[in-house]
Amino acid sequence: MHELSLLHPHGVFLRRDALRFGYDDRDLRRALGAGQLVRIRHGAYVASKKWSVADPVARHILHGHAVMLSHAAPVALSHVSGAAMHGMRLWGSSLERIHVTRLGVTACRKHHDVAYHDGPSARPFAAVDGSHVLSPAECAIGAASMSSVEAGLVVVDSAYNLGLCNQDDLRTALRAMERWPGTARLQITLRLASPGAESVGESRTRFLFWAQGIPRPELQYVVRDGRELIGIVDFAWPEYGLLGEFDGRVKYGRLLKPGERPGDVVYREKIREDRIREVTGWRMIRFGWADLERPSRTAARVRGALGGR
Repeated sequence: MHELSLLHPHGVFLRRDALRFGYDDRDLRRALGAGQLVRIRHGAYVASKKWSVADPVARHILHGHAVMLSHAAPVALSHVSGAAMHGMRLWGSSLERIHVTRLGVTACRKHHDVAYHDGPSARPFAAVDGSHVLSPAECAIGAASMSSVEAGLVVVDSAYNLGLCNQDDLRTALRAMERWPGTARLQITLRLASPGAESVGESRTRFLFWAQGIPRPELQYVVRDGRELIGIVDFAWPEYGLLGEFDGRVKYGRLLKPGERPGDVVYREKIREDRIREVTGWRMIRFGWADLERPSRTAARVRGALGGR
């Protein structure tokens, strides 16, 4: 059945595809029993090897493609599902159901694993691996509308940072949703959003600063010694002589060079930090995932480093 996985770029195929290639339901059951296939939803399958290495967001994307393949009515993936398709970073968003927006007045047959939304002015922005998806701005705003400010900031920061949309795009998308509940929360999210946040951890740390009344830092602060680039730091409060970095395991994984171990990255980062402190004469404060779970304590630590502010 390997050829069925090649029918679409995403690797998902339907029962009707298998029948068209001469297979029958017994073949599908046999492949499922042998662990060669996974049934994503009724009548939709993917190779077990692909499913087993997929994280929750990647599985949500495969689920979304399965919905679109089997959906006859004109719909496009939207909200958190569309954001995932566009490659935006997600945190704190429910991935239980696939979100689609109707593209016309045609009635849609309801499915238990699909959430349907109305959008009279919505149009598909692009085909991602063959599936219609609303514009990045509409998807980011839609995802944020269903989330907390913190989770919404993660996805909107990501849309900015990846260059998928700008402030005007997001404002236009928000205006189309003015009558929706939760738009006041979205206004806060848009005020906080910035293209300078490069990870979930950085976005969540920025939210912590805002929620705890910490002065807003500059993002991706460039440190030079003359013409030599020493480093780019996640957060900076120049007026206080303070720099901040979010340390996540994902970040260290990105910094690994061929043949290196995580310890090599940690050592190189220490040398970099020492040089930055030497050049600027400023202090450095670091944040990790555990700090985000202790917002009051973390805020007190930052205030102390800022000089009691």
